[in-house]
Amino acid sequence: MEKRFEHNGFGKRLGSMLKVDFRRLFTSRIFYIIVGACLVMPILILVMTTMMDGMETTDPQTGEVSVIEGFDNTWQIIGTVVSESDMNAMSSMGAMDGADSGTDVAASSDAGAGMDLMSMCNINLLFFGIAVLVCLFVAEDFRSGYAKNLFTVRAKKTDYVASKTIAGFVGGALMLLCFFVGALAGGAIAGLPFDMTGFGIAELVMCMLSKLLLIAVFVPIYLAVSVAAKQKAWLSILGSMGIGMLLFMMIPMLTPLNATVMNVGLCLAGGAMFSIGLGAVSNVILKKTSLV
Repeated sequence: MEKRFEHNGFGKRLGSMLKVDFRRLFTSRIFYIIVGACLVMPILILVMTTMMDGMETTDPQTGEVSVIEGFDNTWQIIGTVVSESDMNAMSSMGAMDGADSGTDVAASSDAGAGMDLMSMCNINLLFFGIAVLVCLFVAEDFRSGYAKNLFTVRAKKTDYVASKTIAGFVGGALMLLCFFVGALAGGAIAGLPFDMTGFGIAELVMCMLSKLLLIAVFVPIYLAVSVAAKQKAWLSILGSMGIGMLLFMMIPMLTPLNATVMNVGLCLAGGAMFSIGLGAVSNVILKKTSLV
C-alpha cells in the first residue's frame, strides 16, 4: 500500500501558528486591560476636558494667564480636517508635530496650549499603545521559553514573524475600534456636538480605514525591535516608542477626517512594504541571534 505524505505548506503552517497566537492573545489578561483602557480613555478625555474648558491658570513665576481649551466637537478626538495647503505646509515643515490636530483653523492667538493638548489627547496616541501590546506579547514568548521550544519542534521563523504581524495588526485594530466607540460614548456624555464640518460619513470611514491600515506600518517596526530585545520587554518598549515618535508626525497628515481613497491607498501600500521589508529583517534577526 502506497504511503502518501501530506505537504505541510506555508499556508497550513501559518494557519496553525495563527490559531495558537490568537488563542494566546485572546486569553491574555494584559490584552483585555489594554483594550479596556482604549474604550475608557476617550470617555475620560472628553468629559474632563469639557469640564475644564475655559478655566484659567496662572504661572506663579511669570504671572502669565493661560486658558484651558476643551474639544469643540466630538470628532476632534479622532482627527482634524486637513486642507491641501495644510498638507503641503506639513510636508515642507517636518519639524512640526501636527499641532493643528484637534483645533479649529480659526483658533485664537493664545491657543498654543490648547492645540498642544488636542494634538496629544487623540486616537493617534494608540499607535504607542500598540507598541506596548506587541512588545509584551513577543517578550512573553521568549521569557517563558515558548519561542525556543516552538522553533526547535516545528515552526519556521518566517511563520512566526508572519503570524505575530497578523496577530499584532488584529490586536491594534481592535484597540482603535474600541477607542472610536468610546469617543462616541464620551461625546454623548460630555454633550459635545457631532457636526461634520468639512467632511462626511464617507470621509470618516476612509479616515478610520486609513488608520487601521497604518497599523501595518507600525506593527512590523515594533516586532523587529521586540525580536531583537527578546525577553527584555522594557528595552523593546523604549526602542519601539522611540522609533514610533519619529513617524508620529505623519499620522495626522495621512489619516485626516477628510481622508480620500488616496489616503487609504497610501496607507495600504506603506503597510504592505513595511510588513514585507521589516518582516524579512525580523526573520534575519531571529536566524542570526540567540533565542534566549
